Amino acid sequence: MTQYDITVRQGLPEEMQTLLREYPRDAWPDHPNFAASIERWMGAHTMFRQIAAIVATDTEEMLDKQLDPDWYAMRLGHFGNALVRNLHGHHTWEDRKFFPELMEADERFTNGLEMLEADHDAMDGLLDGLVQSSNRFIKLMDLSRQDAPSELPEVLNQATGIQAFLDRHLTDEEDLTVPILLHHKLRG
Repeated sequence: MTQYDITVRQGLPEEMQTLLREYPRDAWPDHPNFAASIERWMGAHTMFRQIAAIVATDTEEMLDKQLDPDWYAMRLGHFGNALVRNLHGHHTWEDRKFFPELMEADERFTNGLEMLEADHDAMDGLLDGLVQSSNRFIKLMDLSRQDAPSELPEVLNQATGIQAFLDRHLTDEEDLTVPILLHHKLRG
């Protein structure tokens, strides 16, 4: 599945767009099978993007010395933790419940759903990197305050990596799964 690797692909692979062509994104909200549960699920995706942006923007502002270090450390702990916990919970549910349900409904998209599961595995490494770099910064704020800023470039690197990853993954995930849900009248 190398061509499906998130670090290589530029969008949902052509062979996985069968239903997307029949159910284009701009028509989803008006579709009679677009259930509130689909809207909530997509709302979670919006929240992940927003939290990742907060972490990245705060870190950029901290690097530019526009934020109080204690305020930044508090926000980094809060929003970083929220991002990691919620993404882990969301992806665990998708891998264990949601994707198997979709595979059962339409086997044509098994490769695509497995691609998304592989994305989740790859995301674990990115989230771990954010946790490690954020925790180092926060610990240094207590142990060696003058050394804490040296961790900021790595926090920013991890945060912007997660932003880019989420943009590609969540868009592909929605483009693959929502048409399946609409076509098979699932989650209504």
